[in-house]
Amino acid sequence: MRSIWNGAISFGLVSIPIKLVNATESHSISFRQIHLEDGGRIRYRKVCELDGEEVPGAEIGKGYEEADGSIIPITDEDLAQLPIATARTIEIMSFVPADEIDPLQMDAAYYLAANGATAAKPYTLLREALKRSRKVAIAKYALRGRERLGMLRVVDDVIAMHGLLWPDEIRAPEGVAPEADVTVRAAELDLADALMATLGEVELSSLHDDYRDAVEAMIAAKAGGAFEPSEAVVEPAGGQVIDLMAALEKSVKAAKASRGEADAAGAGTADAEAEVTPIRGRKKTAAAAPKAVGGKKSTAASAKKTASGTAKKTAGAAKSTAKSTAKTAKSTAKTAKSTARTTKSTSAAAKKTVGSAKKTTPARKRTSA
Repeated sequence: MRSIWNGAISFGLVSIPIKLVNATESHSISFRQIHLEDGGRIRYRKVCELDGEEVPGAEIGKGYEEADGSIIPITDEDLAQLPIATARTIEIMSFVPADEIDPLQMDAAYYLAANGATAAKPYTLLREALKRSRKVAIAKYALRGRERLGMLRVVDDVIAMHGLLWPDEIRAPEGVAPEADVTVRAAELDLADALMATLGEVELSSLHDDYRDAVEAMIAAKAGGAFEPSEAVVEPAGGQVIDLMAALEKSVKAAKASRGEADAAGAGTADAEAEVTPIRGRKKTAAAAPKAVGGKKSTAASAKKTASGTAKKTAGAAKSTAKSTAKTAKSTAKTAKSTARTTKSTSAAAKKTVGSAKKTTPARKRTSA
């Protein structure tokens, strides 16, 4: 890959000679302006406003326009005299965690290649230090006539640099968020979570530009003389007030059907009930939707309540059985005590009967004598 800038990384007292290489490329299809009557190219001519003459590139310089429209000429020599320490140096200022960088600041991306054999050792040192620290380096550098901010990180075994916008170049999002007070119900969030889980993740490398493919196919067909224009089907624009719950339900079922999941079989019937309609005509259905579909949280809550109720009933039954058993045991003990008393009473009566019999026997002997 061709380098676009040569310089060095300043890492404390360590200097690492590097070459800057573009890390990205645009695959957008560009068109030329043509004359519709004969197909001739339309070109721009640089003309001086004062004399109306076309000016060649060698005679074109820079100038700064003041608020009143006056122009202050700026020469390359003027710019060369400015004290820019980063003219040929990527000067590392600090190291910070990667999550401290706002993605809004991200700009162009470059690869930093070691420039020469002597650069291999310090280049590898910086790369491994960045890996082990799990941080990124914040640096200043100058490119195309201006000083810029950059972020260095490791991609595979290469140090990459992302150009960053300066903090004051990020506009505050004032007046962008909806001004109306909106309440989002838990059931709607549950369905949104279910939709996110169903869509899952995607391999970014598998994504491509479908529109560019269509344009290329159209160009090839026109070049071969086989292109037949057809009227494009344009979906109606937004603006219709919809039943959000029904739309979410339908989206979840459609996503599951596209992934071939088991519960996608009944989606056809349910989809007929989940058509997107104005909110006024669907108030009752929307209110009932959380019960009919429910999200993961509502299902878990229902299962938790059922388990809790079953546990309470089981505990109550066990407690009742224990009480009944205790009562039976107590009654049995009383019966045993009563039986023991009866046995003791019977034994005493028997003893008295035996004593009475002994007294009667001697009397009978005396009578016989």
